Amino acid sequence: MSLSAGFLESALARFEPLRRIYVAYSGGIDSHVLLHLAASSPRLHDRITAVYVHHGLQPDADAWAAHTAKTAEELAVGFILLRVDAVAGNRESPEEAARNARYAALKDLVDVDDALLSAQHLEDQLETVLLQLMRGSGLRGLSGMPESMAFGRGRLLRPLLQTPKRAIFDYADRHRLHWVEDPTNQRSDYDRNFLRNEVLPLLKQRWPGCAVTVARAARHCAEAETLVTELAGEIFEQIFDPADNTLSISRLRMFDGARQQLAVRRWFQVNGLRMPSRDFVLRLLNQVAAARDCGHPALLSQGCWIRRYRDKLYCLAESEPEIPKVTVWPPGRIRLPIGERRVLHWRQASAGIALETWLGSEIVVKPRSGGEKIRLPGRAGRHSLKNLYQEAGIPPWEREKMPLVYLNGRLAAIGDRWVSAEFYATKKDGCVELSMEDPTLR
Repeated sequence: MSLSAGFLESALARFEPLRRIYVAYSGGIDSHVLLHLAASSPRLHDRITAVYVHHGLQPDADAWAAHTAKTAEELAVGFILLRVDAVAGNRESPEEAARNARYAALKDLVDVDDALLSAQHLEDQLETVLLQLMRGSGLRGLSGMPESMAFGRGRLLRPLLQTPKRAIFDYADRHRLHWVEDPTNQRSDYDRNFLRNEVLPLLKQRWPGCAVTVARAARHCAEAETLVTELAGEIFEQIFDPADNTLSISRLRMFDGARQQLAVRRWFQVNGLRMPSRDFVLRLLNQVAAARDCGHPALLSQGCWIRRYRDKLYCLAESEPEIPKVTVWPPGRIRLPIGERRVLHWRQASAGIALETWLGSEIVVKPRSGGEKIRLPGRAGRHSLKNLYQEAGIPPWEREKMPLVYLNGRLAAIGDRWVSAEFYATKKDGCVELSMEDPTLR
């Protein structure tokens, strides 16, 4: 395969018109060749901007930044330097942290009708698929890297993905390009480098065409993954309730085990979580979904609790319950924060607590202490909060967070759910209606 500007133009033709074309440029040989190809095209040149992401992790990072800026100037294309914090967090490898920081910064650049070009090639695809295989990945991982995907508000394109590394070297030699070498590429303590330096040379001795054949297998996996994703979507629609982000257990059980696993994985995707392991999915189905409801079974994954209540599976952020403190509601104030994330407020309505009573009372908001009872409009007797919560299907972990509203020391309302019959009134625009919201969910 011989690389040329025409090759790149042809690869991008089906995505035209592209307003701006960013090239992820590290200074290494692969991205240098890609940038040179783009800059050599009269049709593309004026839309090209080279982007160098400065991770600050290597002693030579400043020198590499200077090299990339100089190269962009010599090629007469735009240049952007982005500085990122690539320090690894919890459960992140250094490689993963650098990649996540780099992609987050690049996504902010790419707007509608823009594209980011990345220089992964055929051997990169081989390494990716083998790494996913060693991790026990499913079809999604074994599909490798796609040639095109949504990115930011535009697209990420990998026009060299079917190009052998040899062709990239040949192009660089032919055009006498000068690139930087990352010394960490020679260290085999990183998994990808170990594959590249130690394993792939042996594989290629035995199977010279392994990069091509593995890439073909990855495309087969990608096609199968597309079909599986469509099936998962059809199942998911039947069991998912978007109102509270839950899965119906009874509907989930209508499907066989394999389809249940597909639905759970789709649920994780909808919640922006990494794909769970097969072992975790099976534990979720067997220990939570299939457990007796009275024990409130739960599993923790990726900072989220998977809980069951009655016929529903919930995915909840791992955090301490936001129990309201005893708080006096200042006269005339409409909104009252009852924690870091929730706000209780009132508005005039035609039914609720009488407005004149509300304005003339000392209002105190308290947490539940136990044993509280309330008489409701239109219902006989007094009802315990426990029974009301069970009747309304409020999960146990939500009950302690419910604020109780007292007027002059008497229980007048339970959050925005119930109003005491003692205070309930109806009068056009002469009443107070309570509501509770989480501003962080807007």
